[in-house]
Amino acid sequence: MKSYPGALQGLVEQLMKLPGIGRKTAARLAFHMVRMPGEDAEKLAAAIINVKNRLALCSFCQNLTESDPCPLCRDTSRDAHQLCVVEYPADVASIENSGAFKGRYFVLHGTLAPMQGLGPDDLRLEKLRRIVVEQKISEVVIATNPTVEGNATALFLSRFLQPLGVHLSRPACGLPVGADLEYMDPVTIRKSLDGRGPL
Repeated sequence: MKSYPGALQGLVEQLMKLPGIGRKTAARLAFHMVRMPGEDAEKLAAAIINVKNRLALCSFCQNLTESDPCPLCRDTSRDAHQLCVVEYPADVASIENSGAFKGRYFVLHGTLAPMQGLGPDDLRLEKLRRIVVEQKISEVVIATNPTVEGNATALFLSRFLQPLGVHLSRPACGLPVGADLEYMDPVTIRKSLDGRGPL
């Protein structure tokens, strides 16, 4: 790696910060970017800056949006009494692509992970409780990923929300254990949500 020029080395190191990108992939991407026409490289850089400057969190669901509230929260055709809780914004997109859920969402932006210092306060759970009460939510679908952290978060959420008297459910086990919603195909997500059971 010492044979790389400083600017290229810096780009490789920044690309390695992306999820799932190791040193070799980062180097391949960096060399590809070096070969890109200057105009394309500028468009890529501008797109990154643009997304950082224009996206914010919806004040209701905490999903990424350019307008507040987001289009899903403004959609009056959606069931305002059903709430689907997911880990990340990409999970909202995956469920929406399945067409299986017509309610509203709440994005946690993570899971409970005490070893990484992530606790209930980091997941905006008081905001979630307030929404459930104020919006008179009748069902909360806890659609955290079927991982150790996702399952632990789902269990915590069920205990956290149970005193509110809301119906709690979880997508059925059609999702492979250890997989992320972001990478599931729409049919698998649809079948999982269609067969969801009580938590």
